[in-house]
Amino acid sequence: MNIRGTLLGSVLAMTAACADLDIKVHTDYDPAADFSKYKTYSWIKTPQTGNPLMEERMVQTVDAQLSAKGWRKIAAGPSDVALGVQVTAQEQERVDTFYSGWGGYGHMGMAQSEVIKYTVGTIIVDMFDTRTKQPIWRGTATDTVSDDPQKNTALMQEAMEKLFKGFPPKPAGS
Repeated sequence: MNIRGTLLGSVLAMTAACADLDIKVHTDYDPAADFSKYKTYSWIKTPQTGNPLMEERMVQTVDAQLSAKGWRKIAAGPSDVALGVQVTAQEQERVDTFYSGWGGYGHMGMAQSEVIKYTVGTIIVDMFDTRTKQPIWRGTATDTVSDDPQKNTALMQEAMEKLFKGFPPKPAGS
């Protein structure tokens, strides 16, 4: 493989790798919900990942985010908001193709393809007004999952920070 082909392949590989580094975060909420009246919450569904250590880390991270916003967790009894967290994982694959040579001018370039399998994880946080039983807020965070629990913990914590950055939503018109 010549130097140009090696450099091009390296740049393409780095570009593909960098494209997967950003956590995709989306939030939605009921604009009629008055978030200023919500001060307490309780868990109705904790995350199920198959790893009890990661599940506990997720609960602690959500609790810390809501506590930082002035919300208080209620272990038993009525609360203002019911909270549920779901986790999904989906296997995906991509094909990376690298070329050696430039073709043209009578030269044939060689192509080598590699199938890369990876797991995309999504965390979904749902909140419901306990009085009306209606949904008031949803946040989702999606990114590639690692085989390393420490990396996944850091990724989950970053995802939760991004999810709750603009929480609670500002009232309509402000």
